[in-house]
Amino acid sequence: MTLSKISSIILQVPSWQRHLNSSTIRSATTNKYGIILEEPQKTPFGFLKVILTVTSGLFIGAAISKNIANFLEENDLFVPSDDDDDDD
Repeated sequence: MTLSKISSIILQVPSWQRHLNSSTIRSATTNKYGIILEEPQKTPFGFLKVILTVTSGLFIGAAISKNIANFLEENDLFVPSDDDDDDD
């Protein structure tokens, strides 16, 4: 799509709909009348969930890569040689 087609599509949307779509992002603490908005919802144990998700993903990924490396070495598709050491 060219830029002119995209801009014509955007211009076809009424301005009040564009305002409604952009107002779903909450960046203010008060509404247009000055009333303080309610406190946003907090996810219980959110940080713990992130930590568990990341660590489980790392462990599962490490197990998969270990199994693939063993498969490649058993079938002689890739065997690391001692000549690859460049620690001289």
